[in-house]
Amino acid sequence: VQLQAYGGGLVQAGGSLRVSCAASGSIFSINDMGWYRQAPGKRRELVASINSDSIIHLADSVKGRFTISSDNAEKTTDLQMNSLKPEDTAVYYCNLRARLSEYDHMNYEYWGQGTQVTVSS
Repeated sequence: VQLQAYGGGLVQAGGSLRVSCAASGSIFSINDMGWYRQAPGKRRELVASINSDSIIHLADSVKGRFTISSDNAEKTTDLQMNSLKPEDTAVYYCNLRARLSEYDHMNYEYWGQGTQVTVSS
């Protein structure tokens, strides 16, 4: 299983960006997909996640500004980021937890390569 993230880039404060992620490979079922970010000198943190029941978790710092969506059939997830702030600057990583077989109940975790989001003030 591989995750390919794309989108991101440079935007001025108050602007919008969208990052997308597509999974490839054999997946039996997706437990959840999400986005993490890591700013220089900081720990990686969860930004948003959405599970197979469409339950969404958003970090407090992005509530009201970011929206996550997913299409489990297509194995994709998108993160729409509005009203961006300089503190949103980070490398954004796509994350997937999924079962690979109906006979294996373990959820395996995968990471995308990361995409840079830079918000200028």
